[in-house]
Formats: sequence, C-alpha cells, structure tokens
Amino acid sequence: MNDIELLAGSDFSGAVLVAQGGSLLFSKAFGYADRPNQRPNNITTKFGTASAGKAFVATAIMRLIERAALQLDSTIGEFLHLGANIDSTITIRQLLNHTSGIPDYFDESIMNEYAELWVDVPNYRIRSSWDLVPLFKDKPMMYPKGEKFQYNNTGYVVLGLIIEVITGVPFDQHLHEVIFEPCNMTSTGYYELDRLPENCANAYILDEERKEFYTNIFSIDVKGSGAGGAFTSIGDIFRFWDHLINGKIVSSETLSRMLSPQVPSKDYGYGFWLAERADGSFLPYFQGCDPGVSFISSYDATGSCVVVVSNMGDDVWRIHREIRAGILTRP
Repeated sequence: MNDIELLAGSDFSGAVLVAQGGSLLFSKAFGYADRPNQRPNNITTKFGTASAGKAFVATAIMRLIERAALQLDSTIGEFLHLGANIDSTITIRQLLNHTSGIPDYFDESIMNEYAELWVDVPNYRIRSSWDLVPLFKDKPMMYPKGEKFQYNNTGYVVLGLIIEVITGVPFDQHLHEVIFEPCNMTSTGYYELDRLPENCANAYILDEERKEFYTNIFSIDVKGSGAGGAFTSIGDIFRFWDHLINGKIVSSETLSRMLSPQVPSKDYGYGFWLAERADGSFLPYFQGCDPGVSFISSYDATGSCVVVVSNMGDDVWRIHREIRAGILTRP
C-alpha cells in the first residue's frame, strides 16, 4: 500500500490502519513518539485521541441503559446536584446528542485553543472529571435544554460522572471493565501525563516564533475525562469497531440508534458523527483534536475500517478522506 504512505507524506507523525471485510490491509507507524531521543512510533504505540473518547462513554451509557440502570429520558437531577445554574431536568438523551444547553467549560464556538483553559486554573489539578465541575457549575445555561444542537464537552463530562455514580467506580475503570478488556484493547486507557506507561507517544506543538517543538503537557488536562483524553493504539480501535459492529458490546438495536441521526438535520448520533453519502446511508466515525493531537476513525457497511492518528496534530482528516475516496473505492 505505497499509496497510503504517499498520502501520509514524509513529515507525518502518527499511525494509519486500513482494513476491509475484517482483514487488515495496511498498518504502519510514522515519525517519533519521543522526538529528542528519536524513539519511533510503532503500530502498538499509545496515542492521545482527545474527544474520540466520547464514543467510549456513549457506548458505556447505552450499555447501562440496556441493563436498566438508567433511561434515555432520565435526568441529571436523578444522579447529580451540580449547582443552581444547571437545569436538573436535562436528560441523558440531550447530553448524548449535544442538545442539553449545559454550560460548556470549553466552548469551541468562541474559544480557539484548549490551552486557554489553563491560564487561571493549572492543568495539573485536573486529574478526574470531578475536577472540571468548578469550571462550569456557576456559568449560566447556554440555551434552554432541547432547543438546538451545539457540540458540548461538559455534557460528556457529566455522562462520565453519571457512570461513576451508578457503578461506584471511576468512569475509566468502568470503561476498562466493559469495553477495553472484553475487546482486548490492551493498549487503551486514561493515563496521567506525568505518569505515562511505556510505549506512549508524546504529543508535540510547533512554536512558530522559536521554530521548535514542545510537548502538550501544559496544554491539556493531566488526565482525560468523560469529554475525552483516552490513549489508544490503531489496532485497539480496529478491535473496538469489530466488537461494536458485531453486537459484542451493545445489541444491534442499540447500535442502530447510536449510529442514526438523533437531531434533525444534524450529522450526529450518540457519541458518533455521521457522514451522509449519496445513497442516503451514513458513514459513522469518531474524531478528536487537542493541541498536538488529531484522530479520526470510520467503519462502513462493507466492513472497511480506517484509523488515522497523529501526535503532532497533522491533518488526519485529509488522509482519512483520501483513503476513503481514492483507495477503498478501487475494485
């Protein structure tokens, strides 16, 4: 698959996986996990994935719904008391499909850089989803619940907290027990940046003024939350899709709901984005972007899977798009 290497380009840092019909067609890592020491990325390297973790949280929530631990129309107030400004009647459904109106601690419609969050609150204090609550609990609602779709990070932080209230364990431990371990995702987890395990890639940002790279350790939460921040490998993402699509995590009925549009005229289900195709079908994908991090993965009805991740914030969307349009469409 030399064409994929050409698409990635000589400066790409990260990893790419392409599979079709359950068979692996291409899997390769590029660039360095540790630039100063020239430690290469490899196909089992654990990469940060930013908001991609929302797919895991949504899947865990839907699994709890299947087990009658809560319902789509259950409300925040049944599990949490977050403050007088938060509408306690916001539903699980509205959190999942980004129509809750809950104040967003990182409002991507007005904030350009995630690192802006840590000007007043040191990022090293953010080591659990609960640590993010002070960043939004006193803000006003963005709009009345259910009024419209607006991508919202706080909504998934709250979903992670609800998982913790219901299960009695940290949300990432629950994800490990019901998703990562059953799917044999041995290179996936939520790690603290100052205590990373082996074979993790550092994420790098270019300092335009000094013309040198620096890591993102002061630019994102020390540990991920329900809004994102999982580390994973390209192979683990392939295994996640395989188990999810084949009904090994949630039922086919639940999966169909997750991968169907849940807001009129919007390309979002529950935890997954949906790209509408010419024939009216949808290509489900999930993605993430943080300083120094970019990730996208999709899986279609033919069984083709594409995973592209970068630890330098490279344009994974272009690579993904060109693989889908130019390589997987060939006879």
